[in-house]
Amino acid sequence: MGDMTGKKAPDFTLPASNGEKISLSDFNEKNIVLYFYPKDMTPGCTTEACDFRDQTEEFKKEDTVILGVSPDPVESHQKFSEKHGLPFLLLADEDKEAAEAYGVWELKKNFGKEYMGIVRSTFIIDKKGTIVKEWKNVKVKNHVEETLQYIKENL
Repeated sequence: MGDMTGKKAPDFTLPASNGEKISLSDFNEKNIVLYFYPKDMTPGCTTEACDFRDQTEEFKKEDTVILGVSPDPVESHQKFSEKHGLPFLLLADEDKEAAEAYGVWELKKNFGKEYMGIVRSTFIIDKKGTIVKEWKNVKVKNHVEETLQYIKENL
């Protein structure tokens, strides 16, 4: 799937780490950082989540909500959130509904094996619900700073 920049962000409703069902459209008045990651508790995903956690206040100042999405079930998200004190919601995309809609559920190669999985990706959605920026195959190092910088300069 090609670049989604400039397109309307596909809405979805998923169970979240706070025990509620959350829709993208719940955050109409805010900018949204929607980030997809492969798995709770894995090293890269933990670093990324903690980086977002440490910058949450900065994102708030920019009127921006952070939402993390992976195929893990809610219970797993809750453990992950509690363990690392994550102040933002994690959404359980067990049917890959959101991942498919955003084109991040793809064939991956790892140690010579091929399998379907989440390509680590981040989308910035503006207050009109338009995707204004996307990063695919995210390298975790400095990614959160880059995301924040983009929002400060462009939204």
